Amino acid sequence: MYFDELDLEDSILDALDAMNFEECTPVQEHTIPPLLEGHDLIGVAQTGTGKTAAFLLPVLNQLSKGGYPQDAINCIIMSPTRELAQQIDQQMEAFSYFTNSSSVAVYGGNDGIRFAQEQKGLTLGADVVIATPGRLLAHINMGYVDLSRVSFFILDEADRMLDMGFSDDIMQIAKLLPPTRQTIMFSATMPEKIRQLARTILRNPVEVKLAVSKPAEKIKQEAYICTDMQKLGIIQHLFNAEPAKRVIIFASSKLKVKEVTKALQRMKLNVGEMHSDLDQAQRDAVMHEFKNDRVDILVATDIVSRGIDIDDITLVINFDVPHDPEDYVHRIGRTARAGNEGRAITFVGPKDQTRFHTIEEFIEKEVDKLPMPEALGEAPEYKPGRKSERGNRGRGGKSGRHGRSSDKKKGNHTRGKNNKKSTDKPSDTPTVQPTGASTEQPTEGAPKKKKRTHRGGRNRHGRGKQSTDNTATQPTQE
Repeated sequence: MYFDELDLEDSILDALDAMNFEECTPVQEHTIPPLLEGHDLIGVAQTGTGKTAAFLLPVLNQLSKGGYPQDAINCIIMSPTRELAQQIDQQMEAFSYFTNSSSVAVYGGNDGIRFAQEQKGLTLGADVVIATPGRLLAHINMGYVDLSRVSFFILDEADRMLDMGFSDDIMQIAKLLPPTRQTIMFSATMPEKIRQLARTILRNPVEVKLAVSKPAEKIKQEAYICTDMQKLGIIQHLFNAEPAKRVIIFASSKLKVKEVTKALQRMKLNVGEMHSDLDQAQRDAVMHEFKNDRVDILVATDIVSRGIDIDDITLVINFDVPHDPEDYVHRIGRTARAGNEGRAITFVGPKDQTRFHTIEEFIEKEVDKLPMPEALGEAPEYKPGRKSERGNRGRGGKSGRHGRSSDKKKGNHTRGKNNKKSTDKPSDTPTVQPTGASTEQPTEGAPKKKKRTHRGGRNRHGRGKQSTDNTATQPTQE
């Protein structure tokens, strides 16, 4: 199904079009219509299913119609971790780019200045508040947060929140909300504790179940356990052994992309870069050069991990470990397309080992660890799960973006976690059914403000092809 077959406002469709998002993922196809109709919903969907857009788009769509108070909090999105809250906020910025909806992200681990920024947004009334339970309660207990006019209450990764001991916090927050709200819950699993929570806070919800795709079997997945100082040396070693051709190197930030690009240029490698500081014309030019083999290596942020449509990528290198398994699946999914074989190599730094182990658990595969080239010295030991590694948590956001007050103005666009198209296929089809609550079960880059066009002459209701791609988030603990 295509997004423009859904009953979405033009402002939402324009944002999706600006990001080249055309097709719905299965979870989006089956959840957005009942949410637009005002139903409560429980979605059983793991990382990699597109659930963030599935709940953000309907909410933003309704807010864009107007009729909601300008000085009140209209939507609460609960997240188990600050990293996930940051990512949701980034996607909120992307999807709301052509609307007047405002948001504020509320999460722990910050200084007093940030707390004051959060307080301002909560007091003035941001349209959407994305928050970890503990941090939101801290603000509530100070007496200036009014939740009496909230229209939408969303629990993302509800099972993780309960596992982390947030059950009482969630119930405390829920009791402050009006009973007429629309409640949306997403969970990777449906244990009894989630059923109990659903019976308590949802009203006759629609239920959606979805299986999750995994990386294609033809992708040879490998990793180097290394230090940050060894990464460029590994790249040089790889391309000395075999000349670079049709290679994508993913890095987590535009600054890192620029640094890596300059380093590879000093190695006399034919390299281009792709990140949010480039305007659309520049991006198009870089992609044209890469597609036509005039650039051998493309160094990019995740801005291209979901939108690039090239079938013969030979190698994907993750210069750093993606922030969540979904990003990993999408990054390495740029290779081994159209029946081809491909190779994906991930550089796992000392602070990224736990995150990489989480990815291995998600894909249900132990990735082969390659030996360090002798000239680069000794490789660190691979011991994921050490407490010292937790200092790397919460790196996904940019500090200057998440304290926005609710002045009802358009925020800077950051790439949302969605996708255009993929060859990854879910292992099962989703099931959708109305049920009672007691029954079982993005970013980077600002879009150019352009008028939405319907590609290929297809009208708004003339397309029916179903997507085979997935999207979601899986951050580290707060």
